[in-house]
Amino acid sequence: MGRPRTKTDASVLEAAARVFSQKGPAEFTLGDVAKEAGLAPATLVQRFGSKRGLLLAIAKMAAEGADGCFAMVRGRHRSPVKALFGCFEMTASIAATPESLARSLSFLQIELIDPEFHKWMLVNAEATEAGYRALLRDCIRAGELARCNTEMLARLIQATLHGSMVSWAVFQKGTAAEWVRRDI
Repeated sequence: MGRPRTKTDASVLEAAARVFSQKGPAEFTLGDVAKEAGLAPATLVQRFGSKRGLLLAIAKMAAEGADGCFAMVRGRHRSPVKALFGCFEMTASIAATPESLARSLSFLQIELIDPEFHKWMLVNAEATEAGYRALLRDCIRAGELARCNTEMLARLIQATLHGSMVSWAVFQKGTAAEWVRRDI
């Protein structure tokens, strides 16, 4: 029987995500993550196999957590339209600085090229689009949005959201959340 785990995988992946916001996928080390998580680097190797394994676990966690993010934001707002904007702001929160957005975009490069990463990126994108569609339908039912094609509007929202965040990083005025709110 092995030693009991002092840290859950989820808490380790959250620590990795914090490190990841400070260093991109090429710059961070398992030692950086181990220090943040309060573990030995060997423990990370034992759990995830490698830096790549850790990155794949982060991608999987993000993909599997998309529904939970929507549920969390919905729980904070009675109004579906306010929940919708809360989701935009949550997405924009990954870009505390233009540098942190650049680090996220460097991970996107990996996700677009590597089939194992792309699988999780696609799961995340589909869940996010479905979350937006559901919120838009709720907005229509609540009378906060005129009847429309929620499938197309959800796709437009995702495209605008992503483009807006990149545009914010270029102009560097205000916060990413403010920029996204204005654009959408």
